[in-house]
Amino acid sequence: MKEIEKSISFDGRDIRLTIGLFAPQAGGAVLIQSGDTAVFVTATRSQGREGIDFLPLLVDYEERLYAGGKIPGGFLRREGRPPEKVTLTCRLIDRPLRPLIPQWIRDDIQIVATTWSMDPQVPPDVLAVTGASVAVQLAGIPFYGPMAAVRVGLVGDDFIINPTYKEITSGDLDLVVAGSPDGVIMVEAGANQLPEQDIIEAIDFGYEATCDLIQAQREIMEELGIEAVIEPPQEVDQTLETFIQERTTDDIKGILSQYLDKNLRDTRLDEIKEAIQAQIAEMPEEEPVRVAATADGKALGKVFKEVTKKLMRRQIVEDGVRVDGRKLDEVRPVSCRVGLLPQRVHGSALFNRGLTQVLSLVTLGTPGDAQDLADDLHPEDEKRYLHHYNFPPFSVGETRPMRSPGRREIGHGALAERALLPVLPDYDKFPYVIRVVSEVLSSNGSTSMGSVCGSTLGLMDAGVPLKKPVSGAAMGLIKEGDEVRILTDIQGIEDFLGDMDFKVAGTDVGITALQMDMKISGLSMETIAQAIQQAKPARLHILEKMLGTLDTPREELSPYAPRLLTIKIDPEFIGMVIGPGGKMIKSITEETGAKIDIQDDGTVTVSAIESEKAQRAVTIIQNMTRKLSAGDVYLGTVTRIIPIGAFVEFLPGKEGMVHISQIADYRVGKVEDELAVGDQVVIKVRDIDNKGRINLTRLNIHPDEAQAAREAAGLV
Repeated sequence: MKEIEKSISFDGRDIRLTIGLFAPQAGGAVLIQSGDTAVFVTATRSQGREGIDFLPLLVDYEERLYAGGKIPGGFLRREGRPPEKVTLTCRLIDRPLRPLIPQWIRDDIQIVATTWSMDPQVPPDVLAVTGASVAVQLAGIPFYGPMAAVRVGLVGDDFIINPTYKEITSGDLDLVVAGSPDGVIMVEAGANQLPEQDIIEAIDFGYEATCDLIQAQREIMEELGIEAVIEPPQEVDQTLETFIQERTTDDIKGILSQYLDKNLRDTRLDEIKEAIQAQIAEMPEEEPVRVAATADGKALGKVFKEVTKKLMRRQIVEDGVRVDGRKLDEVRPVSCRVGLLPQRVHGSALFNRGLTQVLSLVTLGTPGDAQDLADDLHPEDEKRYLHHYNFPPFSVGETRPMRSPGRREIGHGALAERALLPVLPDYDKFPYVIRVVSEVLSSNGSTSMGSVCGSTLGLMDAGVPLKKPVSGAAMGLIKEGDEVRILTDIQGIEDFLGDMDFKVAGTDVGITALQMDMKISGLSMETIAQAIQQAKPARLHILEKMLGTLDTPREELSPYAPRLLTIKIDPEFIGMVIGPGGKMIKSITEETGAKIDIQDDGTVTVSAIESEKAQRAVTIIQNMTRKLSAGDVYLGTVTRIIPIGAFVEFLPGKEGMVHISQIADYRVGKVEDELAVGDQVVIKVRDIDNKGRINLTRLNIHPDEAQAAREAAGLV
């Protein structure tokens, strides 16, 4: 392939593509750059494996520390376990790419995107998505593309394309839109309670930008002489499908129209499938139907699923009725409970929507519990709100080994986290680190939005003063030709056999998070707008049910949650509070039992289960960092004696000298005649010289001043 370089300019920014220079043995390879961020993306196809009955697409995203001019730490000096950001980027590439590759392909396809250079202000993720589209076309992989992705930000009243990290942080919107020639194919967003219409306009704005990138890709492929490859599906023997349709259609329709619950419906459908399987097993081995069923051990199950899918979709499109009897815009029954567990768990809530059940558990921590995100490549430094999502096998009535969280669990946790971030209290008002764990106890669709709802209630149960409660609903789609039906609050079968999973979360004011995934090649803006608008009454209905259980955050925290006190000190005193090798801060911790966190701006957060211990530590730090003035009176302890006087520590880390002439109002021959190491004495600050040395006196101290000093030291 000849080497070419192309630059695509739009919205005042350039995207540069280098093709034909790198990785000549990869199926397709492109270096895509914007600013100083450069992402290398390859696509490779290899012969399929035996027994595969799905599209084996694997997407990997890699970040190297050399991209930021850094050398990894640790003994091995190699990159270690990838951070969560890398996993989420893998999903971001996969989600718009997968529906555009024909689902009947059984060859292994792998996309590898590697960040080679990182501009601190240019996110690499949307570049990787567009680069994947280019690489797939270069590899000659069948593809309903091109496809491209852009990020949309909102700064003031203006939408901007591919904003910098700084613009994302300062704005009210972080939206990623992926588009194909057929429409929008993926949406991912976090928003600061933006109205539905603003979100719709932002998606439309982003899709227009993706169209420019799609056209540029077409022109590049035309220049290279690469034509789009669309492999027709393999001819399928209709014998088995016809046989199953003729003998099961009426029975399946009957079950789907009885509005049975999930478990009973699944049982009845399994009985029909087993009956038809038994009929086929009794046929002669040479019978065409039996030959078709036994040639592929999974053929009968796949055909039965396809027949069920067509009948379910037809019932929705033609009759406007879903398999559980709901109308298209109807939400399943909702119930909630809070405070189910002892208060050693700082907050808990159980959210039920139909058969979906999520338990959200809240833990309040100290600033030192924040997750450190600094990895030399991303500008974030720490995370004070963590949302983790667990999906155990029993939640769907299955058994499988329990492993570490997979990409789906990490993605769902990140979505719920994004939905709640805009309504969390500001740090200066509530300086806790917050962790929510959503345990999916039963799954029948939209557990991620169940996590959002359960977490809102759990946070309020824990006493977190949310700015607004958040609820969420998942919208679905059935598209048959020109007929389109939007479904509110989809359940498992509608997600499994439908065309879209569109999750919308927000408050009664506006949207805080979106995530849309498609199984078809694109969706019009009109349909997307309808889905967003139809989600609003569903969200508000669910929110009403939630607030009927708990309408405001609890006024008191769990007695087992740490008590936090925050003070501000002059940053020049930070070193003194910490002490050499942390000696002073350790001493305060040992004395009071409190935990102390100090930020660079002088913000000190003191935490302890018992508020008295936290207050004691605060008092010590305030005394240490107090600016001394002549005339201040303290109770101190004699630490050492020299011929001309005694040194007295009157505040932690603060020591001054009482000259022998200032020990008593009469002549003192020897210091030891009046004082001994360990004595507690009331002293007054005489002055502080130009070298910072503190001179003390025991003279001219009023009895009331002495009494106040003793009380301040806790001796009275």
